[in-house]
Amino acid sequence: MSAEFKNHIGGQWVDGASINDNINPSNTKDVVGHYARASRAQAEEAIAAAKAAFPAWSRTTPQERYEILKKASDEILARKDELGRLLAREEGKTLPEGIGEAGRAGQIFAFFAGECLRLTGEAVPSVRPGVGVEITRDPLGVIGMITPWNFPIAIPAWKIAPALAYGNTVVFKPADLVPGSAWALVDILVRAGLPAGVLNLVMGRGSEVGQALLEHKDVTAITFTGSVSTGRKVAAACVNAMPMKKVQLEMGGKNPLIVLDDADLKTAVEAAVNGAFFSTGQRCTASSRFIVTAGIHDAFVDAVTERLKGLVIDDALKAGTHIGPVVDQSQLDQDLKYLQIGRDEGATLHWGGEVLKRENPGFYLQPALFTHVGQTMRVAREEIFGPVATVQRVANYEEALALSNDTEFGLSAGICTSSLKYATHFKRNAEAGMVMVNLPTAGVDYHVPFGGRKGSSYGPREQGAYAKEFFTTVKTSYSFAG
Repeated sequence: MSAEFKNHIGGQWVDGASINDNINPSNTKDVVGHYARASRAQAEEAIAAAKAAFPAWSRTTPQERYEILKKASDEILARKDELGRLLAREEGKTLPEGIGEAGRAGQIFAFFAGECLRLTGEAVPSVRPGVGVEITRDPLGVIGMITPWNFPIAIPAWKIAPALAYGNTVVFKPADLVPGSAWALVDILVRAGLPAGVLNLVMGRGSEVGQALLEHKDVTAITFTGSVSTGRKVAAACVNAMPMKKVQLEMGGKNPLIVLDDADLKTAVEAAVNGAFFSTGQRCTASSRFIVTAGIHDAFVDAVTERLKGLVIDDALKAGTHIGPVVDQSQLDQDLKYLQIGRDEGATLHWGGEVLKRENPGFYLQPALFTHVGQTMRVAREEIFGPVATVQRVANYEEALALSNDTEFGLSAGICTSSLKYATHFKRNAEAGMVMVNLPTAGVDYHVPFGGRKGSSYGPREQGAYAKEFFTTVKTSYSFAG
């Protein structure tokens, strides 16, 4: 019988208003666990607990916060195999990917443990005699966090760790599809020594728990990762709230990978296949558009196709699996809808796109590659969020750059080339927050800024030292010495 897992509010593990069965997408007969769904009233209790805990937590010493975050980091890293297995079981990414993500979460907490001790201010002279000026950073207060299902431990880690490091308190709502990793992370942090109310876990539906976070006057800021449509609603709610809330949004991507004639074919194929199809293509940084110059186009398509034919699509926990299932039936239906849209628009489904049967019932989809794709087609412009990529043939670098920038999104962009001239020009002129040269567009380090431009991101960057731009507010203090 599967275990039952409760919400954490004000230092206590509490039952919810209902129960959510956490289903394994590799085997829908497997229930990972039964997780409590909080009500709106419980979300409000969590906000009250976080508000009550803020004064004391915000005044703890950097050493106190360092020790708690470092202890959590140590446990996450020691248990990364176990946590990675849980993650793979509930989300569907392969076991090596799950273990890697759990390890990254541990590294994130180690980094922000150090940030507790690295936060500095400035002392500057005033233009007025006898006056001193200090510039410092204060924590914001209660932070509401709404996280997605595709990185169920890493994204919560890179939101929770800086929030706590800089002295904020947290009300955390994970995606309803993946409560297990979130519960495990909160359990680790609670046992690491967080005082009651500093971190509250309210699992449940966005329509109840998420809405409470957006509307409550005592939530100072919202950090959200998810779809563009939901992100716009979050932004509007934060602007219309009284008082207004600080808001940070990470949303969609339609990320290009340019492949030039002078690219090393093997490097380009590995960058393309890894970026587009690993993690079942369910990454906002996935390479969903291959923009390929004419001289290498046919060889690239043939080589990518051969690489796809060799990939094993199976249970995420099986040794040798390259790509696991889609996360659930709804996402599978969306992927299949776009496969039909592409065919209806006149694109060629060059390879893949079949629903697959495996030993256990699950949401298995063969990676799909479209060719003969026009720039106005929906499959070239809209985020699919599955193992589907398009190929567009172009004449030269200039046309490739123009197409890569012709999008409402601007998260990640890549180029494969042996030309320093084109690589340098692309880094300068790509309209994206992150640029990759001879690398997959997906896959970023934990100690540097993460975020995009245009419709992909709004507000300050996440991760690294730049996280303080969102999780703190600047205070300027004047003193007259006489």
